[in-house]
Amino acid sequence: MNPSSILHAVSSGMPTAELTPERLRGVKRAYNARRVATSDLASLLTDTGAVPRAGDLVLARVERIGKHPALELTDSRRSSLFVGDEVLVAYAARYAPDQFEARVPDSLGPCHLAASGGVAAEVVSRRAGTPAPTELRPLGLVLDPQGQRVNLARTALPSGTAHDPRPLTLASLGTSMNAGKTTSAAHLIHGLKRAGLRVGGAKITGTGSGNDPGLLSDAGADWVLDFTHCGYASTFGLGLDELLGILYTVQAQMKASAVDVLVLEVADGLLQRETALLLSSEKFRQRVDGCLFSSGEAMGAIAGANWLHRHKLPLLALSGAMTRSPLSSAEAATATGLQALALDALRDPATVRDILARAARTGLAMEAA
Repeated sequence: MNPSSILHAVSSGMPTAELTPERLRGVKRAYNARRVATSDLASLLTDTGAVPRAGDLVLARVERIGKHPALELTDSRRSSLFVGDEVLVAYAARYAPDQFEARVPDSLGPCHLAASGGVAAEVVSRRAGTPAPTELRPLGLVLDPQGQRVNLARTALPSGTAHDPRPLTLASLGTSMNAGKTTSAAHLIHGLKRAGLRVGGAKITGTGSGNDPGLLSDAGADWVLDFTHCGYASTFGLGLDELLGILYTVQAQMKASAVDVLVLEVADGLLQRETALLLSSEKFRQRVDGCLFSSGEAMGAIAGANWLHRHKLPLLALSGAMTRSPLSSAEAATATGLQALALDALRDPATVRDILARAARTGLAMEAA
């Protein structure tokens, strides 16, 4: 342990253990910990009375394999887990109706791997039929060479503000998990690229994983960011100011990179707490030029369109899993008066130009108001 860590440990009376390079070589480091510098991983706070905070890094040992049999590593490769593996993950809460509800525990006692991107949490509920979570035993909170806790907040990009310039911004929204939000966003990005534009992709709420950013990148996005670049492993439990801060930061970064159009996804459904907070905000409405709404069926699309209209969000078209069915698409289009765009339409430059023209008119109307 280096001298400053020893001094801190001795002066505070905290039990610590050194994190040697040899030990770290055997640790599986999660996606959510990818932006932390290796030089910051100096020692462990092993005091069982320590209270974790969201974003704190923890070294843990796998005790039992459950729902998540693999850990997403820093390069997004999924590494199979074995009992006894040591993993570097971050404490965070999770909201996933298709899987788990989880919270940050109040001690360094046994907990769970609540998401494969590297979320350590206490699972408090799960969907019927979902296997029990993978069990972890925390070995200690990670400390830097100065003896300070290593939290993901230190990796955040410079904060943006509500006054920063931004690119034209399109939001991909939906009824729930698996409604088709990310897929629709990816195909829209592909269409925008075919139209000759410089495009950014982003996911501003959710649980940290490389899957969705990877899809947006594969679709041709020139730059992809998400909330993990703002220092969060999960956005569950954040307040409105923090959520807006993510939006402002992403938009400022994209504008600085000369992005013409930003396509951003807001995770989960309209009724999820953080999504509802964000979309109900006048400040969010002022920063978004148009929305694409994804649903699995017509009734969800109709309800979603009504919700967005009530909250004065500019809804440009419907999309999502529903568009696999021509009958469902026709029902939704008839009831809402909106186009229901299948994936091939989102990839079409002519369709994309029409979406952009409507978004630009919406933006001008909002400025005039």
